[in-house]
Amino acid sequence: MSARSSAIAAISTHRVASTQNYQEDGGADIYGQYVFGEDAQRQYLAKPIFRRLRRTIDGLEAFDPVIADAVAHAVKEWAMAHGATHYTHWFVPMTGSTAEKHDSFLNPQGEGRTIAEFSGKNLIQGEPDASSFPSGGIRATFEARGYTAWDVTSPIFLQVEPNGVTLTIPTAYVSYTGEALDHKIPLLRSQEALGKEALRVLRWFGNATATRVFTNIGPEQEYFLVDRRLAELRPDLVLTGRTLFGGVGPKGQELEDQYFGPIRERILAFMMDLDRELWRLGVPAKTRHNEVAPGQFEMAPVYEGTSVGSDHNMLVMQTMRKLAPKHDLMMLIHEKPFAGVNGSGKHNNWSMGTDAGENLLDPGHNPHDNAQFLAFLVAIIRGVNTHADLLRATIADAGNDHRLGANEAPPAIMSIFMGSQLEDVLSQLEAGVTSGSKKGASIGLGVTSLPDLSADATDRNRTSPFAFTGNKFEFRAVGSSAPIYWPQTVLNTAVADSLRTLADDLDRLSAGDMEGLTSILSNILRANKQVLFEGNGYSEEWHAEAARRGLPNNKTTVDALPALSTPKAAALFASFGVLTERELAARADINWERYVKVCNIEALCAIDMATTLIVPAAASYLGRLAAAGSASRGLAAVAAKVATVTDAVVDGIHALEHALHGAHAASSVQDEARAFADSVLPAQAALRTAVDELETLVADDLWPLPKYRELLFQY
Repeated sequence: MSARSSAIAAISTHRVASTQNYQEDGGADIYGQYVFGEDAQRQYLAKPIFRRLRRTIDGLEAFDPVIADAVAHAVKEWAMAHGATHYTHWFVPMTGSTAEKHDSFLNPQGEGRTIAEFSGKNLIQGEPDASSFPSGGIRATFEARGYTAWDVTSPIFLQVEPNGVTLTIPTAYVSYTGEALDHKIPLLRSQEALGKEALRVLRWFGNATATRVFTNIGPEQEYFLVDRRLAELRPDLVLTGRTLFGGVGPKGQELEDQYFGPIRERILAFMMDLDRELWRLGVPAKTRHNEVAPGQFEMAPVYEGTSVGSDHNMLVMQTMRKLAPKHDLMMLIHEKPFAGVNGSGKHNNWSMGTDAGENLLDPGHNPHDNAQFLAFLVAIIRGVNTHADLLRATIADAGNDHRLGANEAPPAIMSIFMGSQLEDVLSQLEAGVTSGSKKGASIGLGVTSLPDLSADATDRNRTSPFAFTGNKFEFRAVGSSAPIYWPQTVLNTAVADSLRTLADDLDRLSAGDMEGLTSILSNILRANKQVLFEGNGYSEEWHAEAARRGLPNNKTTVDALPALSTPKAAALFASFGVLTERELAARADINWERYVKVCNIEALCAIDMATTLIVPAAASYLGRLAAAGSASRGLAAVAAKVATVTDAVVDGIHALEHALHGAHAASSVQDEARAFADSVLPAQAALRTAVDELETLVADDLWPLPKYRELLFQY
């Protein structure tokens, strides 16, 4: 029996085993169990220290190092009470993943004795190697020192594993020269920039009570689950996270029976374990359901502050990866793991709020009469339009290139969907007078036993990359595997730029001059309305219309990344202190290098698989056909067809090798990336076409790779 057949047989006998006492391990009972949150702080800290720490967490005062030792002692006592033996500074370098180095609490005292120590310095600062992470040239191999700094606003938590517990401290990561080497520092800077400018606008409207404006996010996380035993038979899934070969099976998502369908027992067991682990970590996991494609699923959290929510999304992905093998599953978070069905995104819901509890993007019942809401709304429109090229660059990578523009993924053109209610209000504002707002209707179902439904005043638009959805925006274009720090950093900075422009204009008006406000907002709207689009983002007509409007349409990563290297981009980030010119250049270089490395790994993997798995399978089948003799005209025709397609596979291997050689000869990483986009990827696509056709010809028992029908439907 082949390995593929053995895996399928094992799946057929797989049974779900209960791993939890669900009556004892309920959400309320375990929520935050692994977090040094407010309850734990209150228990382990003296009252004066507790109050000062809470004020820092709430953004009301800077952290005072004087309390560091007291906080560190409390954290150590709490962690050791839960069985912790080690601590780590947990940070997010520009690798797309998290990083950590573990140190023991134990400190030898001589004569076979030791004590547990954890000082304020241990809590506040760590020192990882700065030269071995991507730095875009900021740090060389002989310049190794870097520092991590405790981010007091992000909760300390425990990593609880079967064989031990580790105290985990979320941190920022900086070079010896003080330059940001991570995703966290620019995000925190951008939040401060947006908050400062938003407060200026609020003060003009007479709001003297709010002391902080911050952003909130709720990232919906899409992912695939496939059987681990099948997935591990595919080198492409193991090495790249997506299928480099695979013919679309007889059934995909065309019956639309997967979306919101009953969740299979095995998948639901994974989801239940995931929810419990996330709740223990203080991650507010809320929603779980089947997504559109077979084998595709989604989880969504409750909204949180952007920095904490970004950290929590990394924990979501990390926890998914950890739990999937326990259920004999492999979690695929690539943006397009399977051809012909939906890809996966990270629909990033975003809003602005104040420390007084006000959502600045809530239009209220009469948005036409809500001047403050319209001011913030128009500022966001300007920010997205003015910096559309930068927003597109933040979601640019090799994986997302396969996803954007099809199967419920938005196109690469940055546009804003407002919905019919706000579209009408904005049209009135552009004309200079707002007089009314469309209202939601009631939907009668024609059955006395069913209630009438309240319809919102506007629909949703799945094809929009940046859509207003009631009291927030949904940035749908972010890829499923991407850390969301970087897209949020650029969005915050773009909006801060617009709020600053608006605040400068308002400062020239007297307080309460609503006529002057309307004139300012009308002018901003007229200058930026080209980014507003209510229709089908997939249509060819929209692409033509977007070109007429002058909107950028950077279809690939290679098209999008140059936006990071413009004087406009450098001036934007520098003006708010979010990124220095050197820090921005480093991020551009890292993105170029990552694109090349990912594409190179995929091309090499495709060559290896085609050479060592596909061609031998074809040879075996040709041998079987030859052994059957030449008496059958039908078999002779089949053999001829298999031979022809096998030749195409071999030719495709050689063409891909040649394209790779040419790309590597480029004089710069940018030219190399363009060579990959222009030559390597088309050659790889041609090889895939030949291999996928061969899959339909070779005897099923000889085909070495699990097929789509097995990966997507065998649980």
